[in-house]
Amino acid sequence: MDLQLASKRAIVTGGSRGIGFAVAEALVAEGAHVALVARGREGLNQAKALLARHNGKVLAISADSNDDPAVREAVASTVREFGGVDILVNAAARPGNPLTAPALQDLTDDDLRTEVETKVLGYLRFARAAAPHMARQGWGRIINISGLAARQTGLTFGSIRNVAVAAMTKNLADELGPAGINVTVVHPGFVITERTPMLIAAQAASSGTNEDEVRAVIASRTSIGRLVTAAEVANVVAFLASPRSVSITGDAIAVAGGVPGPIHY
Repeated sequence: MDLQLASKRAIVTGGSRGIGFAVAEALVAEGAHVALVARGREGLNQAKALLARHNGKVLAISADSNDDPAVREAVASTVREFGGVDILVNAAARPGNPLTAPALQDLTDDDLRTEVETKVLGYLRFARAAAPHMARQGWGRIINISGLAARQTGLTFGSIRNVAVAAMTKNLADELGPAGINVTVVHPGFVITERTPMLIAAQAASSGTNEDEVRAVIASRTSIGRLVTAAEVANVVAFLASPRSVSITGDAIAVAGGVPGPIHY
């Protein structure tokens, strides 16, 4: 299926690694032009070099989503370079660790402020800056990368921030829909990225088990019996970013290999 993404202009925040990088690669492979946004210049340069094997144009922009002027300049730079922006994928957030659940006494006010500032307000800032450009052309896609903690207990701050992202997504979808802009939220679970081996090794060491046993336990929590990769999450995001996804907006899409038990309707 042709996703009709050739020459579409995208911004991917958190695009230098993890799910963000996988999404950027999926979009570039489909012929889109992508602006990678992240804080670290070295990581951005490495990511841009890796994407050079594809045909799409790649722009690397160093910006912090906590800094509203920097966010606005990142969007403006993309518009200057590409002539506009069609797609925004918000993926710049501190990764959660579903293998470690902090107790109530270990939850601090400052940690929650950081989570909300980065993931909720950071996503909002980029949407606020990019949406007017999309509205003027009558077409756009905004995809917010959230997480299954929105549907599960265990990570208190993870649930708070991810539920907030889902609520923001639905509000933006209803507001921006008449302008031709679809807004969706994607909930990954425990996804295989470059940090996965470290997390599994740490969990094995703390629990006194081996890494294979840890992997087996995590895999048993999915309906497909294995972990989903960042590239597999990116495949779903690429579809949501495409014109083919016109019938989907305001909804939350889980991309975690299925969670046995609960029914979401």
